[in-house]
Amino acid sequence: EYLMDNGMSREEYHFFLHNRLKQHCILGNDYYWTNEHRVHADGHTEAAGETFGYSEITRQYHNRYRLPIMHTETNMREGATGQEAVQWLWKEWANVLRLRNVGIPTVGFTWYSLTDQVDWDTALREKNGNVNPLGLFDLNRNIRNVGKAYKQLIKDWRDVLPASSLCLAVPVVPPGQNCWPPRPEDTQQKGLAMPQQQAANAEGA
Repeated sequence: EYLMDNGMSREEYHFFLHNRLKQHCILGNDYYWTNEHRVHADGHTEAAGETFGYSEITRQYHNRYRLPIMHTETNMREGATGQEAVQWLWKEWANVLRLRNVGIPTVGFTWYSLTDQVDWDTALREKNGNVNPLGLFDLNRNIRNVGKAYKQLIKDWRDVLPASSLCLAVPVVPPGQNCWPPRPEDTQQKGLAMPQQQAANAEGA
């Protein structure tokens, strides 16, 4: 009722009610050093670091939602040695490989972000001009150590992953099938066009 009171037609409501689009979804989840928290007896929490880790938490998500997954965000500050972020990158990549190796469909991995962030430490609530050294490149476009490691990761795995990964398509295409171009039956499934599109198609026929 809320949706229809605010502009959704009955036709649109029934379209979404009766069409299963789960097969077109990918579950993206982030993982940072601060994701896991310890809850104290008085109710306050603090970051617990990597207690269970990305692979275990994501395995639980996959068991619940049964969707392909993507590691959508992670990063670590380039610390005193310049290698802290590099070590974190390889650790997260190892977690992604572990998921793939146990059969959980995994379609992507991303370091966030390409460049350093400004005032990311306050979630942009304060305009302090603090540069957070989290990117693959600094703000002068100089590549950081983690950026070099990311390039090496791509170089090492580029010939392996296309042959053994799921195709990055929705619905997800298993290995052994052509990824591109998509088959007409995959992109024009009956009932997947919105009512307005169906009407337009009928008029053009």
